[in-house]
Amino acid sequence: MRSLPAKRRSFQFSHWSFMFAEIAVWSFVVLAVTGAVLMVFYDPGMSRVAYDGSYGPLRGLLVSRAFDSTMHLSLEVRGGLLIRQVHHWAALVFVAAVVAQLLRLFLTGAFRRPRTGQWLIWVTLLALGMAAGETGNALPDDLLSGGSLWLIKSVAQSVPVVGTWALSLLFGPDFPGDKVIPVMYGGHLLVAVVMAALLIARELLVRRHGHSRFVVSLPARRSARPAMALATIGMLIILGFGFQIAPIWLYGPATPTQISAGSVPDWYMGFLDGALRIMPGWELAIGHYTLSLAVIVPTLVIPGVFFTVLAAYPTAERFLTARRARRDAQGRPKTTARMARETPAHDLLDRPRETPVKTAVAVAGVTFYGLLWAAAANDQFAHQFHLTVDAVTIFFRFAVVVGPVIAFVVTRWICLALQQEDRHVAEHGVETGIIVRSPDGGFHERQAPAITAGR
Repeated sequence: MRSLPAKRRSFQFSHWSFMFAEIAVWSFVVLAVTGAVLMVFYDPGMSRVAYDGSYGPLRGLLVSRAFDSTMHLSLEVRGGLLIRQVHHWAALVFVAAVVAQLLRLFLTGAFRRPRTGQWLIWVTLLALGMAAGETGNALPDDLLSGGSLWLIKSVAQSVPVVGTWALSLLFGPDFPGDKVIPVMYGGHLLVAVVMAALLIARELLVRRHGHSRFVVSLPARRSARPAMALATIGMLIILGFGFQIAPIWLYGPATPTQISAGSVPDWYMGFLDGALRIMPGWELAIGHYTLSLAVIVPTLVIPGVFFTVLAAYPTAERFLTARRARRDAQGRPKTTARMARETPAHDLLDRPRETPVKTAVAVAGVTFYGLLWAAAANDQFAHQFHLTVDAVTIFFRFAVVVGPVIAFVVTRWICLALQQEDRHVAEHGVETGIIVRSPDGGFHERQAPAITAGR
């Protein structure tokens, strides 16, 4: 049982979509290495000091030690700004790769047994990646991160019963207090350790169960992992070197009475911002408590439902499939031997068109997310198209309800049409464009035999 074939113990790059997991892994490696370097120079203290660095416009201003150490790292440590920017870009790319990997697993059915554990690991990594990004963004203690702290404070205050307790743990008796940055720093490190453990566990599961594959795939290239590592690390260095991100010297230190104009969250948190903007200002009074649904629903209910559905989907699908598989088309119970023969191979992946409902659900979810993400720019839409913010907001309120339904119907119709086309090709062959003449003088097109492709 322990002597698995070599091809099942190593990474196999037999399809382009398999690269997403490797991008996530190597992005995290870059995050770990650059984060370890940043720890040497960063001071998470919140005591006030006079800035005396090389950036003239801020010289003499009272700032926190966290902001002062970040400025020193960015402008006075050789290569420090490059490391900071590579670290930030790696965080953005990591979350994007995890999202793409989850979409691949969902659309191809790679979350089914025996790989359900890997699916749960990726779902957890998405949540932890978002948490790591938010805690990391707060560490420079600049004006942009100060705006995020205001949002965190508002969300914590909206939670009934335990909200004030959670608020005191984060900020202490006052806002912003003198403990939130050390708490965020500790949480950031803890989340990173948990993510590293999950990635190691995922690698062990891959070695144990092997890689999934399509019915027809390219020959597996076991030497692709070093190439993916070099490509990912090289691209992150290029992004950090050529594209500026988080210039805290332009924002200035965090001040409770100010907020930077045009501040926006990282891309993966944009849907929360959009949900907050379009949610009606509803409140619910229960006894002596008032629940602010305008804050709780966008920031707690929607993400909670989203991650719960993701984690529970493999179990729900397995339950529904098992019930449906017990009977044939005439409603008669199937024998155990027949059910075993009809069980698909564990390593074979679905083509998205072969599971139209599941594919339509995925597209509807992406549409819902994309509309919330676009709603985060409702003020920009209003400005660019000369509309009122209220009109744009009302549009998005209806769009997030109607849009996913339309996307579901259209996607399912496209999948069914592609299935019909596949059946036609299987029956009649592939058109070659070659016209031949038959012995009786007629003309017809030569058909090539169809080959099922695992695209």
